[in-house]
Amino acid sequence: MFSKLLIANRGEIACRIIATARRMGIATVAVYSEADADTPHTRLADEAVGIGAAAASQSYLNMERVLEVAAKTGADAIHPGYGFLSENAAFAQAVADAGIAFVGPSPFAIKAMGDKVESREWALKAGVNIIPGVAVENAAEARSAAKEIGFPIMVKAAAGGGGKGMRIVLEAGELEESYASCVREAESSFGDARMLVERYITAPRHIEIQLLADAHGNVVHLGERECSIQRRNQKIIEEAPSPFVTEEMRALMSGQAVALAKAVDYCSAGTVEFVADGERNFHFLEMNTRLQVEHPVSELISGLDLVEWMLRVAAGERLGFSQEEIAFRGWAMESRIYAEDPYRGNVPSPGRLRKYRPPAGTCSEEVVVRNDTGVAEGGTISPFYDPMIAKLCVWAPQREAAVAAMSEALDRFEIDGIAHNVPLLGAVMEKERFRRGALTTHFLEEEYPGGFVAPQPEEARALRLAAVAFAMEYVDRCRGGGVLERVVSLGERVWRGRCEGGEAGACLVAFDGEEALRVESGGWHPGKGLFDGRVGGAALAVMVAREAEGWRLAYRGARVSAVLRSPREAELMALLPERAAAGAAASRHLLAPMPGVVVEVRVGAGDAVRAGDALAVVEAMKMQNVLHAERGGTVARVVCVAGQQVGVGDMMIEFE
Repeated sequence: MFSKLLIANRGEIACRIIATARRMGIATVAVYSEADADTPHTRLADEAVGIGAAAASQSYLNMERVLEVAAKTGADAIHPGYGFLSENAAFAQAVADAGIAFVGPSPFAIKAMGDKVESREWALKAGVNIIPGVAVENAAEARSAAKEIGFPIMVKAAAGGGGKGMRIVLEAGELEESYASCVREAESSFGDARMLVERYITAPRHIEIQLLADAHGNVVHLGERECSIQRRNQKIIEEAPSPFVTEEMRALMSGQAVALAKAVDYCSAGTVEFVADGERNFHFLEMNTRLQVEHPVSELISGLDLVEWMLRVAAGERLGFSQEEIAFRGWAMESRIYAEDPYRGNVPSPGRLRKYRPPAGTCSEEVVVRNDTGVAEGGTISPFYDPMIAKLCVWAPQREAAVAAMSEALDRFEIDGIAHNVPLLGAVMEKERFRRGALTTHFLEEEYPGGFVAPQPEEARALRLAAVAFAMEYVDRCRGGGVLERVVSLGERVWRGRCEGGEAGACLVAFDGEEALRVESGGWHPGKGLFDGRVGGAALAVMVAREAEGWRLAYRGARVSAVLRSPREAELMALLPERAAAGAAASRHLLAPMPGVVVEVRVGAGDAVRAGDALAVVEAMKMQNVLHAERGGTVARVVCVAGQQVGVGDMMIEFE
């Protein structure tokens, strides 16, 4: 086995690899950019070495510098994690040439599967179902291919992955802009502008097979993962197994995945991704020749440590088990916690984590809660890299219990200082359609066609939230003694009642016309952002914050303000005339919705634009975002240029 492992990555995956290496008695070396000098992965490793500036091209993608550090520290193996150099055949070859073990597949397998055109050919030879498609080199060829294949189509980077350089095109009028966006992202992320045009499968489900293979010809699968809940073609919720896959379908998919791996002499962990339609027909998408972001769900149902087995097979060991010896147990789910604002189209939200307190990890026969992360309270979510904060994972014996466990864990995930997608994840868990497993990769667009909007709590839940607000008001104002009378409003819902102290620090909330509720605060005190107690005997965890006239509450995706007034205040407020709605005119400015770099400006002074026209492109956290006109008008002046760094709210374009 190796004596020292260099991790050529950052964040949560670096921390994840370090944890397994430490358990195996392997010393670790972390590398870091200037932006990551004081991040958890640098502190967890036995050694940490800086390798360059914040930009990935000058640090984590600098092959020569990574190899130099490996040589100087005496590392005899390199694990690339995912992203960055993980699927770079030239890097894998350079590592081997330096006499260091690459913890991953061979350069040949990486190259064969990393190119979507070549991988399709290998898949065809191995008897894997493929989607009709063709490689193209320019927009004209894309138009010709689309005409032959028929809309809708998928345009995607031949060398791509992770949702970058990929667009769904529903009609011919969308092709030009979509193709150009894909090319820009592909060149930026992979240095390769080649594109593939494929038929787009309607009502698609994204299902993948996890593989493990050694250098002795042994290949096994660890079942499938359902990864259909996505935004911008990137996964945000994954689960294993899939609620859609039958035993027959699983056998066919895994058989084809294993056949493909054997065709390219694959050795290491890898994933074959498929797209399936509603009739359970499935087609090959790509093979990821690396550890996947969502690998924990496969670990949780199989009991295997994928990082451990990547290290073992890289050291020449045989897999210690056959396919028949792998036993799948229970149901696992992963929610990707991202620094992005779901209320504003999931725009990135880098910044400082003023508060970061994930739910407590647990491990029992009934539930497992695991949080893979690479950040800490007080740290910064950098604009230079992927916006992931953490991967919250749960396991339970059945899917229904896993959904409940995930909902409860999300309820207890405290994050402050930046926008994050926990409300969206919590709301998805509450969707009846999600709970019955009726998923497609369009789930979010179909459930939130106008963009994510916080759900309003139904009556019984609203009553419990009002009781929480009343109990906190009582603790804050009465310090546990006396009686407090208040009128509590949650939007249009209004309750009048009283709260008084009880035994063991609990209080009794009695709203007129409702059964009295015993509220146990669980040790909550003013200033604490999580109310984790019991209401009417049922556990309830709610994110809370003080507001001018009450409390802001966040629970299961809902965000509500509880206004508390004395009976006399409420009586007087009812007499005040309602404030007239402000008739604000449409903005005359295009403001940057996120921090990033201006990639392209598509208009100039004097240009007439229509609503929906593309105005500029901003790259943020490895994704390119096209900014469109909200209304028609004439451009008065452009105040930004390509290559310029912009912050949230910076004016980019002014209209007459």
